[in-house]
Amino acid sequence: MSEVDCLITISLCMIVKNEEQVLARCLESVKDIVDEIVLVDTGSEDKTRELARKYTEKIYEFTWQDDFAAARNEAFAKATMDYCMWLDADDVLTKENQESLVELKESLDKDTDIVMMKYAVSEDDDGKPLFSYYRERLIRNGRGFRWEGRVHEAIVPSGKIVYSDIVISHRKVKLGDENRNLRIYEKMIKEGVMLSGRNLFYYGRELMNHRRYADAKKALEQFLDGVGWGENKIEACLNLAECCRVLGQREERAKALLRSFLYAKPRGEACFELGHYFQEQSQWQQAIFWYETALKIKPEAENGGFIRWDYYGYLPEVNLCVCYDRMGDRQMAYQYHQKARERKPEAAEVQWNEKYFRDMGMDEQKFQTGHMIQ
Repeated sequence: MSEVDCLITISLCMIVKNEEQVLARCLESVKDIVDEIVLVDTGSEDKTRELARKYTEKIYEFTWQDDFAAARNEAFAKATMDYCMWLDADDVLTKENQESLVELKESLDKDTDIVMMKYAVSEDDDGKPLFSYYRERLIRNGRGFRWEGRVHEAIVPSGKIVYSDIVISHRKVKLGDENRNLRIYEKMIKEGVMLSGRNLFYYGRELMNHRRYADAKKALEQFLDGVGWGENKIEACLNLAECCRVLGQREERAKALLRSFLYAKPRGEACFELGHYFQEQSQWQQAIFWYETALKIKPEAENGGFIRWDYYGYLPEVNLCVCYDRMGDRQMAYQYHQKARERKPEAAEVQWNEKYFRDMGMDEQKFQTGHMIQ
């Protein structure tokens, strides 16, 4: 068998609606890599289908049913290649990740059932992920995998799973229907559907995003008291803590953050938030402890949970600069300022701190010689 015969083939399967602003950008980033493009249109009223025809003839209409899993399963059902790959229309692969996908296509063992790829849903100005997590991205066709969930749909990974460093960037250019997900959940509840643990978790998050903090708190507490995936439990604790913060429930906020330690070893996000909790009360030593703890933790992306990358570096460093300054230890404050500046020299906080130290007569030479103004 030749090397070419060994290559896997990929069907790109997408569901789209009114995506004329972003569809071409998405498809241009993968059209020369995938072997087939399948688009299921759920009711576009713009030029989405017209644009899509430049890339594929496999465009299918599907009546929207307030069910993302149903639409994605329809797209996967039309696929004819070895693997199904899904993207949203506002997703894109950078040149570097395009090259990595080509390499994966050339080397992947066909016994692989699922390939997990990083999903960067928020990036900084340099394109580095701020918020990311692993998603099932390549799914072996013909092995019975099905999407589940009307909202926040997912395929439960099983079989031989491979983790890839490929990053899919989610880059929105417009706001969609911000009420859609919450509307679907509330429709399900009205229909008498008992929300699964996963749905209850995401329902709580949707309520929080809509600033219905008391309702979100109730849903998240219900999820935490039931059965659910550990990573979702950890995230629910962070979300619950945020609801308590907004509601002015200080002690409950701290308890929610500490509760996250019940499900796995401490994560940088919870430690950072505990630092912030104490900093708000001018308890500088406690804040420093938790910020420095956050810096010692290495994010473990393959656990599958949400990762806020700045919580493991830049944000603790910026806040440690403040805490040490308030305690009168300007040398340590300046040291953490330097660390934060190395990461993000143009950040507003760094620029402000740079001016602050300069106005106080501090510079690199004085720091290195230890002649700091106290």
